[in-house]
Amino acid sequence: MSDARRSSVQTMPTGLVIAPSILAADYARLGAEVAEAEAAGADWFQIDVMDGHYVPNISIGLPVVESLRAVTDSFLDVHLMIDNPEAFIQDFAAAGADLITVHQEASRHLQGDLQQIRELGCYAGVALNPSTPADTLSEVLNLVDLIVVMTVNPGFGGQKFIAEAVPKVERLRQMAIDRGLTPPPVQVDGGIDPTTAPVAAAAGATVFVAGSSVFRWPDGIAANLRALRDSIAPQI
Repeated sequence: MSDARRSSVQTMPTGLVIAPSILAADYARLGAEVAEAEAAGADWFQIDVMDGHYVPNISIGLPVVESLRAVTDSFLDVHLMIDNPEAFIQDFAAAGADLITVHQEASRHLQGDLQQIRELGCYAGVALNPSTPADTLSEVLNLVDLIVVMTVNPGFGGQKFIAEAVPKVERLRQMAIDRGLTPPPVQVDGGIDPTTAPVAAAAGATVFVAGSSVFRWPDGIAANLRALRDSIAPQI
């Protein structure tokens, strides 16, 4: 993280982190649902930005980030599932992102994109799709504050967890150690619920993105978050 970090950027939470994805929230009452999740102990919120090109879906953009930044002090993780992310990094930083994640597969100049994120004062993340090898990040590990292991193919919520992606969590952590680096936190994203989260936790993941299992399961946001946290806690 650059010493010139924007003063309004929130400090990245550490330890066991539950990060509800607002992709699964009720957009008619988004502010209320975010406030409810905050009160129930959500550690940060993920905002999935999709362009209909890199992934086959269109979601949300800058106005939603700006609106959430105006009503919450929570850590905001903006996950760019878009082509040409370099064209939008500065705008999302200005909109209030604390962490900006780009995809290895979509970034034409990954090192440059990560450097730009850090120079703008945000935390820098990089995501890998299930079929992308861990080794593709070997030359940028010194620039990342977070690695996202996708446990579904990006584009839609509610997909089935891809267990075959989980061993990548441990490989990435070992790669950092082998290079003399402190392993960055590894986030798992996709199909995360109280059954799948412990599998990822056992491999070393510490950040768990959950959409449907937080916002759409019938027990309610607070109970859903509690069940998710309880399922992971014994693994940490």
